[in-house]
Amino acid sequence: MTVVAELSMTRNALIRKSAADWRVTPNLADPQAQRAAFSWDRIGAELRGQAVEAHGAAGDFNIGRLAVDRNTDGAHAGRIALRFLPPDGMPHDLSYGRLRQLTNRFANGLQQLGVGKGDRIFVLAGRIAPLYVAVLGSLKNGSVVTPLFSAFGPEPIATRAKIAKARVLVTTASLYRRKVAKIRADLPTLEHVILVDDGGGPIDGTVDYERWMADASEAPPEVSTTPDDMALLHFTSGTTGTPKGAIHVHDAARTHYATGRYALDLHPQDIFWCTADPGWVTGTSYGIIAPLLHGVTSIIDEADFDAERWYRILHEQQVSVWYTAPTAIRMLMKAGPELARKYPYPDLRLIASVGEPLNPEAVWWGKEVLGLPIHDNWWQTETGGIMIANIPVLDIKPGSMGKPLPGVDAVIVRHAEQGAVEVIDVPDVEGELALRTGWPALFRGYLDQDERYRKCFSGDLYLTGDLARRDADGYFWFVGRADDVIKSSGHLIGPFEVESALLEHPAVAEAGVIGKPDPMAGEIVKAFVSLKPCFEAGEALRLELIGHARKRLGAAVAPKDIAFLAALPRTRSGKIMRRLLKARELGLPEGDTSTLEAGA
Repeated sequence: MTVVAELSMTRNALIRKSAADWRVTPNLADPQAQRAAFSWDRIGAELRGQAVEAHGAAGDFNIGRLAVDRNTDGAHAGRIALRFLPPDGMPHDLSYGRLRQLTNRFANGLQQLGVGKGDRIFVLAGRIAPLYVAVLGSLKNGSVVTPLFSAFGPEPIATRAKIAKARVLVTTASLYRRKVAKIRADLPTLEHVILVDDGGGPIDGTVDYERWMADASEAPPEVSTTPDDMALLHFTSGTTGTPKGAIHVHDAARTHYATGRYALDLHPQDIFWCTADPGWVTGTSYGIIAPLLHGVTSIIDEADFDAERWYRILHEQQVSVWYTAPTAIRMLMKAGPELARKYPYPDLRLIASVGEPLNPEAVWWGKEVLGLPIHDNWWQTETGGIMIANIPVLDIKPGSMGKPLPGVDAVIVRHAEQGAVEVIDVPDVEGELALRTGWPALFRGYLDQDERYRKCFSGDLYLTGDLARRDADGYFWFVGRADDVIKSSGHLIGPFEVESALLEHPAVAEAGVIGKPDPMAGEIVKAFVSLKPCFEAGEALRLELIGHARKRLGAAVAPKDIAFLAALPRTRSGKIMRRLLKARELGLPEGDTSTLEAGA
């Protein structure tokens, strides 16, 4: 057997897990038994009971108070909640006790401005402390929060603010001057702009954050919220039209708490690092809320991506649980294994990934280079939290999404005649992934788009729009978005399997695959790849990659054409924008590109 064949067999094998792999006893140690006994009501009672113990508000269910105030009893009040790492200089910390004081001040300050329950608060800032205070303080006030990417330009900011009818914007002075001042007159509902001074002095018509906070009370705000009160508004872009505002309620805290326990395996002693920006739903659900609900310490890196800096953070901050994106993992892979091995990570016990499917090559890279496989999981803006995951105790099937978490029932469906939806009980049949409703973080609507919301459901099933299959062992496998699947000469081809095969070639850093119209085949597979350093694009390499893909996939599935790009277009959350590759290839309208990474 050749070395290549042996390597291929290794790549396709399970990553076996045993008790020796666990640094602590996993929270989901017996998945089958714990799934059978699971109850969302018990999760709610646990959170509510701890909240009553902490501050006595028996009828209240509020994400901000659950995340912060529950963790301020006794010695725990001094535990570090958030550790901020500036681009230069020393880290600075916020304890749970100090975070409670600051978020109370923010909530009371909003009330002094006449801003109350249900009012929309937008937060536009880098990963600085006032962003986290503003999000949690707004939630304590019963207001509805939308964190935005600080890299957004004026147009996407204005579009979202108009849809949401934002009353308050929290931002920095520099961002205000560059992005907001020129559009403020076009935002009639925007009454207050609260500015964090990062240089340049005060600006007329704005509120100075430091002075305003200093004047506010630290007493608990006198606002009560119910589980069904609106809490978060996350925008998600479609292929056409304006962004959709997905509505989430305070009850979503139950999902954040349960999935932090079971998918991310958070324990009280953990040092947790979620690399996602809060402008992306992951950066809110798991960069802010879930770790605070579990009373752990979160690392917040204020700087842009730098491979060596990230490895140094894992080492110096003693990170134990790390949640990141496939794009970031591929960028680390591109930087080479020598850099990764420059630093030891004795405390790191779990690496998880989300954002788009994680290619098998990346899972194995984690095992071989970092000493730990990477646990992929799946969810959407609309689901509000992790639904399917490779959990610590289970064997990993590299390339799979994993299995549904406790409290989540996932099925594969096909669309029959007259709009009916049928569940497919047979393993390894591709269809649309659907989830039975009932988990608390499921979105409650698209703001002012009721018909669009209704189309997401069939009876008690939420239709995800993702194509997948379930194997005989209960693992789910992503095939592609329904709009991405390629129909070529009678074959249905998922872009992900083609991209994964290309990524196994040592020259390929990233790959994106589309279907290109063809008069004979209907569509042919075309791939776009970016290369690792020390490899040069050219006809010889193009033919080599096509040959490599044919050996792995067969001629019917392998790309017929490959183009080289310096970088692939990605969203700020890290997803490769296949639809944009297709639009540019075919000269079609690009649609909404507000979430496109700068320069892509």
